[in-house]
Amino acid sequence: MSAPKVLFGFHAVGVRLKTTPRSIVEIYYEPTRRDARMRQFIDRATEAGVRLIEADAMRLAKLAGSHGHQGVAARVEALPQVHSLDDLLDAVEGPPLLLVLDGVTDPHNLGACLRVADGAGAHAVIAPKDHAAGINATVAKVASGAAETVPYFMVTNLARTMGELKERSIWCIGASDDAPNTIYQTDLKVAVALVLGAEGAGMRQLTRKTCDALASIPMRGAVESLNVSVASGICLYEALRQRS
Repeated sequence: MSAPKVLFGFHAVGVRLKTTPRSIVEIYYEPTRRDARMRQFIDRATEAGVRLIEADAMRLAKLAGSHGHQGVAARVEALPQVHSLDDLLDAVEGPPLLLVLDGVTDPHNLGACLRVADGAGAHAVIAPKDHAAGINATVAKVASGAAETVPYFMVTNLARTMGELKERSIWCIGASDDAPNTIYQTDLKVAVALVLGAEGAGMRQLTRKTCDALASIPMRGAVESLNVSVASGICLYEALRQRS
């Protein structure tokens, strides 16, 4: 069994408490915080039979590796994961909806992308092993529980993986500001992988060339680009709208 990991913040710990409370080893909380949110959280943990430990802000910050713990942290067992992207795709019913992130290294951006992927019902998020953020406590907090629910696959060769997706008839659509068609003019009802690069740099050249098509997000103001998590949300929710 793998060593317990740490989740912190009300959303991240709350989702684990809601979905698989038995996987929680113990919850640390700040007793000086007595607001309604904390009282409700403690009541839920008590009802679930989870061990509760009082801890001051310094201990919580050390445990979480961050001062943004909101007075709550938990040591949890790792949940069983889908072993491979192939296994996940074999089990998907209907056309898959995937998010591919190329060069997203900021954990806050990754966490936000996972959160929006969960909200839109994406089946998985894919990223390269190099030049990409991995799942850590900060990602889990920003993702507000989505790091627990959305499979995140880090692959050795992103272009090769995209090629394998195409062999499964999954259309790879890259987001690019110079694309002739917008995301709203693109058919996203089919099996699709939406490919986005980091803000500013965008997709790497090989990733761009591997895409089946490109689509832009209309920009009507003065700014030239959007944060990658915002762009991911626009693209994923357009796919959800078309499929509804």
